[in-house]
Amino acid sequence: MIFIKLILAHLFGDFILQPNSWVADKENRKLKSKYLYFHVLIHAVLSLIFLWDLKLWWVAALVGISHFIIDACKLTFQNAKTKKNWFFIDQFLHILVIAGVSFYFNEFTIEFFKNQEFLKIVMAALFLTTPASIFIKILLSSWTPVPETAGNIQTESLSSAGKYIGILERLLVFTFIVVDHWEGVGFMVAAKSVFRFSDLAQAKQRKLTEYVLIGTLLSFGMAVLTGILIK
Repeated sequence: MIFIKLILAHLFGDFILQPNSWVADKENRKLKSKYLYFHVLIHAVLSLIFLWDLKLWWVAALVGISHFIIDACKLTFQNAKTKKNWFFIDQFLHILVIAGVSFYFNEFTIEFFKNQEFLKIVMAALFLTTPASIFIKILLSSWTPVPETAGNIQTESLSSAGKYIGILERLLVFTFIVVDHWEGVGFMVAAKSVFRFSDLAQAKQRKLTEYVLIGTLLSFGMAVLTGILIK
């Protein structure tokens, strides 16, 4: 399958065979960096090797040229604040090119995306991201997580960490249910209990503990219910 072969070539070229020193040099010298051109050449050669068909030389050339254009745009327009965003844009565009090649060879068809089971899973996964977070936030809005008298409690945490932890745990629980591995759900509950509720025990605040417990049960409950409905 061409898609898998090109993805493998991409993973090797972009991550395994690209030293950090090359990345730093490209970011500093941008289009003047020789490692940008080495990097593109490696991608083209790897694509040809994984395809193992000289008749598809034009595919390897297309991958190399598109990789150069995408990387050049990223190096030109990214800055310290947008570096993370450009990384994901860069990866998305590379995969989009590979997917386009696969469409050309009819490896993927429009019928694949019309598959009802596929659409149901995508819909459920999408619901368990931001929409589920909003539902939980609204359901918990009538309670205050930390009492006003608890000013001496350390509440420092990463920005929006709770939101992303919730999204990841719901998606993982949903995945475990869809693939019929319910034991994974138990592992998730145990893991979160160990890491999360040990901190709450140190805080010695019953309201905060109850608030987090309700939020956790709502999050897991939504994921479990969604998984059951999809099944």
